[in-house]
Amino acid sequence: MPLYETVLIARNDVTQQQVEQIAADIQTELEAEGGSVKKNEYWGLRSLAYRIKKNRKGHYLLLGLDAKPSFVSEMERKLGLNEDVLRFMTIRVEEIDDAPSAVLSRKGDERERGFRGPKPAGRFESGRRRGFDDREEFRARDGFGGDEFRGAIEE
Repeated sequence: MPLYETVLIARNDVTQQQVEQIAADIQTELEAEGGSVKKNEYWGLRSLAYRIKKNRKGHYLLLGLDAKPSFVSEMERKLGLNEDVLRFMTIRVEEIDDAPSAVLSRKGDERERGFRGPKPAGRFESGRRRGFDDREEFRARDGFGGDEFRGAIEE
């Protein structure tokens, strides 16, 4: 049977257990058809690139499937009807890699960064404290109008 990878995004209102239940339902239906789930990765609650159905975050799930094309089309139909699923995408692949996906391996790299050295001095941390009148917009006006300009208006 052909191999497929499916990524689905569920609403942020649902719990992780409900997302895993969606995956379990797919797995039971697939095993009844004679296929199998080769990979099941929960990527966690992540920010979306843009709002989808008024949601800013979503639960991401990756499934590696060994299934018939007829099952995949039926699974996509059911995912489209499920109100908890915002988006899904299924692609056909040559092989399913057993190693963790790039999303999960990158998460591990971020945690292992450690200390990166002392923080460099910022733009305004040179030791001189700036007051209210030292901001750029006030300094730019000094050349335009001063007290002598105001005096000309009052007379």
